[in-house]
Amino acid sequence: MLSPLEQDIRKNLKHNVTVGLWDGSLFGVALGFASFGTILPLFVATMTDSAMLIGLVPAIHSAGWLFPQLFTASYVARLRTYKRTVLLMTIHERAPFLGFAFVALLIPFVGLQVGLVLTFLLLTWQGLGGGFTANAWVSMISKIIPPDSRGTFFGMQAGLANLFISISAIGAGYLLDSLAPPWDFAVCFFIASIFFTLSWFALASTHEPEDTEKIIPEEKTHFWDDAQKVLRRDKNFNWFLSARILSQFATMGFSFYIIYALREFNMTEVVAGYLTATLTISQTISNIGMGWIGDRIGHRAMLILGATAAFLSALLAWNATSIAWFYPIFVLTGMANVSLWTISMTMTVDFGSADDRPIYIGLAQTLTAPATIIAPIIGGWIADSAGFVPTFTISTVLSLVMIGILIFLVKDPRKHQAIESKP
Repeated sequence: MLSPLEQDIRKNLKHNVTVGLWDGSLFGVALGFASFGTILPLFVATMTDSAMLIGLVPAIHSAGWLFPQLFTASYVARLRTYKRTVLLMTIHERAPFLGFAFVALLIPFVGLQVGLVLTFLLLTWQGLGGGFTANAWVSMISKIIPPDSRGTFFGMQAGLANLFISISAIGAGYLLDSLAPPWDFAVCFFIASIFFTLSWFALASTHEPEDTEKIIPEEKTHFWDDAQKVLRRDKNFNWFLSARILSQFATMGFSFYIIYALREFNMTEVVAGYLTATLTISQTISNIGMGWIGDRIGHRAMLILGATAAFLSALLAWNATSIAWFYPIFVLTGMANVSLWTISMTMTVDFGSADDRPIYIGLAQTLTAPATIIAPIIGGWIADSAGFVPTFTISTVLSLVMIGILIFLVKDPRKHQAIESKP
């Protein structure tokens, strides 16, 4: 027998899936013109030769998205509806892209050093904006999408986003090749801002019922007290956290693939666009396929597959002899990214109950954040001092360790909890 809340969720499911997919698609178009993996690192590369600074571009985005989530968990856990918080916070996730456009236009007047500082300030704002949005957003999606369909939905949404990233990334490559500075990057960022705005309106169309039956304690708990309880009782989750943290070091070479291809193999802007498209097409197929399969056989298996792809990606980059090698490298990178982000996020909400879900989400993201920022700094330092190949070598070895943890120590939470709950 479905509760009134579950009945409302089922009634609005088709609408929410539709607007959610529109949100992901429009967000993807925007990101193709301002990708953290290619376009923004290339933009920073016009202002500095430092591999460490260039490698920080995706790291700041990732760390900013991860770090605040535990600190917002207790607040989010007390909400009966999440939508208002999501809509207000995500403005800070989207507005900085308009700032990037103005920075690009201002560089001829303010100079490269000032432009670099402004760019990193905007990257920090954008990352933190995403982080303050994320816990409420994941909680909202987990509420309005039934458990047996979450992997499929997250996969479909991310898959469509990556499909449109691949299309718009090719357009961005041609824009960068045909327009003269500073309009090349500025136009890309202006277009991204337009589609981020359209995506916000799609997100605002979500129907989220109020959870009137949710029991909210009168006394507010401190987020760290709640977190300690989870960490003490759930050893399986602790191993899952260990694999997530290690994954940041196992994939630290990913940040430098595009710059390595640029410097070692004289990659052109058009080829950069095609490599971005290769990455995002791989992620599109992987998101849809791995999300759907994960719902049926368990998301842990998809994490193991992704860790294996990370190993092979780093191994190929370590031994690459021409630009052609980077097409399979980016295919494997796409599979690894999907596993370690989309599938990992989907698996996180399988731990614990609906009441403590924000704490699990917060722990999985915030405790991973330091590694997210430290790993590319270490990778960049190694690349600057010893070259890119040693960075790829270390990533290869650490990927093997991650595979071992996932195979021998992490259990599928849905199956594991089902076994423990049996009398």
